[in-house]
Amino acid sequence: MSGPPWPDIGPGDDDGQIIARSLEQPELFALLYDRYAPDIHRYAARRLGEQAADDITADTFLTAFRVRARYDTTRAAARPWLYGIAAHLIGKQRRKEVRGLRALARTGQDPVTAGWVEDTADRVAAQAPLADALAALSAADRHVLLLVAWADLTYQDVAEALGIPVGTVRSRLNRARRKVRAALGADPAFMSDMAEVVRP
Repeated sequence: MSGPPWPDIGPGDDDGQIIARSLEQPELFALLYDRYAPDIHRYAARRLGEQAADDITADTFLTAFRVRARYDTTRAAARPWLYGIAAHLIGKQRRKEVRGLRALARTGQDPVTAGWVEDTADRVAAQAPLADALAALSAADRHVLLLVAWADLTYQDVAEALGIPVGTVRSRLNRARRKVRAALGADPAFMSDMAEVVRP
């Protein structure tokens, strides 16, 4: 009977320790993939669709593996770092994301967003103005808003992910929420919690 593939690594080992040890034992980096790949894939799929999400996820972990020597191993959680890499890669496909959001705004249907919400008439009707509002945001504001709303990152996590000050996260998030509220008519029942609006 064989034991775990890395008997000296336990569930209590933080990501920083794993990354540090992966410099000598590269195969340990697979533990981070196992921990975070499903979340990164889900986030990328919501923004660019399933097919693109496969590539974004693979490229995120390939990039992370290549630059892991620069990771600050005193940071116990690599999740914000990985989301930052994914956001950068998604940003390179900004036109595709905006096209998908505009298509949803026009038609109420788009393969990229098919998994966002149930296909009830009310939900489809609500998607179009939201998609249009998201498409109208700058890439920087959209990144901050969706990292908070869809990836459940804290302001500090978003700051770390994007390499910006927490104050900038707050101002971008405030601006994005204000613009989306204005685009949606600021209906208090609909906009009481921005995270609930953009989540399925």
